[in-house]
Amino acid sequence: MIKVAIIGAGGYVGGELARLLARHPHTELVCAATRTYAGKPLKTVFAGLSGSPVGELICEDGGVDAPGVANAEIVFLAQDNGVSMHTAPKLLAQGKRVIDMAADFRLTNLDVFREFYRMEHAAPNLLLSFDRVYGLPERYRDAIRDARLVANPGCHVTAAVLALAPLLQAGVIENHGIIIDSKTGLSGAGRAKNDLAFKFSEANESAVAYGIGGTHRHTPEIEQVLSHAADRQLRVSFTPHLVPMTRGILSTCYARPVGTPTTQSILTILRDVYAKEPFVVVREAGDQPRTKDVWGSNFCHLCAAMDERTGTVIVTSAIDNLVKGAAGQAVQNLNIMCGFPETAGLEGAGICP
Repeated sequence: MIKVAIIGAGGYVGGELARLLARHPHTELVCAATRTYAGKPLKTVFAGLSGSPVGELICEDGGVDAPGVANAEIVFLAQDNGVSMHTAPKLLAQGKRVIDMAADFRLTNLDVFREFYRMEHAAPNLLLSFDRVYGLPERYRDAIRDARLVANPGCHVTAAVLALAPLLQAGVIENHGIIIDSKTGLSGAGRAKNDLAFKFSEANESAVAYGIGGTHRHTPEIEQVLSHAADRQLRVSFTPHLVPMTRGILSTCYARPVGTPTTQSILTILRDVYAKEPFVVVREAGDQPRTKDVWGSNFCHLCAAMDERTGTVIVTSAIDNLVKGAAGQAVQNLNIMCGFPETAGLEGAGICP
């Protein structure tokens, strides 16, 4: 059994990690650190964990200095952006392996990090270190196996990259003029978000765009990974929208074709790339994915169409932002790092209806 710890266990992602680890056959959760709920059983923070041994675990005060962290081999950092850049180096120095859920180690360009996150990086040497790997298994699995620090991808990034990267790599879409329209549920803002826009009375029966004009923090991350897939620098127009649901992301991606691809040829490329991927489902033409199809699961569902009338390739992608977009992908990375079956603890299908 691999002993693991969660620092930041009181948030939605921390709670989702605990839920998934509770049923993992090869891990033992030995520490749930959260200053907000210190001294309380984890089941009082997330009542759904009642009846599970994980729910009886007493939350510890502190972060990297929480006593239980010393017993862990792998530590999940589920804290706000800007925190893990300080804690990860300390954990690495202690011989721990780290999976960071925040954005601190996702971007490799310090100037871009500074521009989008409005802060200086406290551990710039780690960004280009061989110890640090970007944790999207479908693209970087081999590097993840030996990584000591895994930067778990952003949720919108996961949905968009899984949709577009194979087509860029195959050269069937242009590397300019890409538009990504993404809808997300309220849980993406985090549990502690105290903003009027995220209150039920404001968000219910409403939808709003945010982070428009290339300002959303996931924009440079999408560009970084897609540029790697295209083998050249590219820019995308990314606009997320807040919609009145708890979980889920639906990304609709638009691109200009190269040559004369058809709906079937695009789907064939996606199927060939993801044929052996345990968590990517490429659906039949016209069978569009819904966020409800992947609710609570680690799956990404994809579909595609060639709009012959306007000459536009359209790819749709659905994930659960808390699972494949966060905690599930982190557990998938843990499985790869430890040599476990990649599906361990993640076997459940989506809950529908």
